[in-house]
Amino acid sequence: MRRRMFEVIEISSGNDLASSVYDYFMIVVIAASLVPLAFKQNNTVFVVIEKVTVSVFIIDYVLRLITADLKLEKGWASFFIYPFTLMALIDLLCILPSFTALSSGFKLLKVLRLLRAFRVFRAAKMLRYSKSLLMIADVIKEQKSPLIAVCVFALSYILISALVIFNVEPDTFRNFFDAIYWATVSLTTVGYGDIYPVSTAGRVITIISSLFGIAVIALPAGIITAGYLDKLHEKGKKTKDKEN
Repeated sequence: MRRRMFEVIEISSGNDLASSVYDYFMIVVIAASLVPLAFKQNNTVFVVIEKVTVSVFIIDYVLRLITADLKLEKGWASFFIYPFTLMALIDLLCILPSFTALSSGFKLLKVLRLLRAFRVFRAAKMLRYSKSLLMIADVIKEQKSPLIAVCVFALSYILISALVIFNVEPDTFRNFFDAIYWATVSLTTVGYGDIYPVSTAGRVITIISSLFGIAVIALPAGIITAGYLDKLHEKGKKTKDKEN
């Protein structure tokens, strides 16, 4: 019974109709739960959507918890480890905010209302039901070392650029955080224009930072794209071998 339950709630391999139906059903529920977040006002329809979708999320969370040993394959320890896994935490963050609205009289729950902002994590639940997104997640895991190296390199460059511009134009940047904000915006070549250097030296530094940013930002995109193409090629090869 639990084995079949686990097979249904996990991502479908394509041959299990019940699992495929469950996946599509959860995608619809997740999308519906995000609709009220796009409106400031609340009404009866949104309240019903909230209650129904949260009920589904709770059931899904419980089902995944009671089948945790089948997923993690670590015996009884799985039931204690699973709640702290990434997707389990996302599931929990999708549920908790709704409970804070049930007893608004408690001061503690008034503080916990901040958790309502975590309802946007419901969009992250889509990751579980999208094979393409799961493939990208696998690519990121496999390319973890070069991606970490690029991120450390980018972070170091941001901090160095911020230190340089902060000392070159102390009057333009009120604090070091403003300099970090400018360095990040310049590195990503976004260029909001709300904070910018006015001296010649500062502008030269901005030019260098922006040009350098194009290369730095392109590195992780290239790594992920190459890994994703390899995954697609590998998947196509396996499919072809099965057909033969």
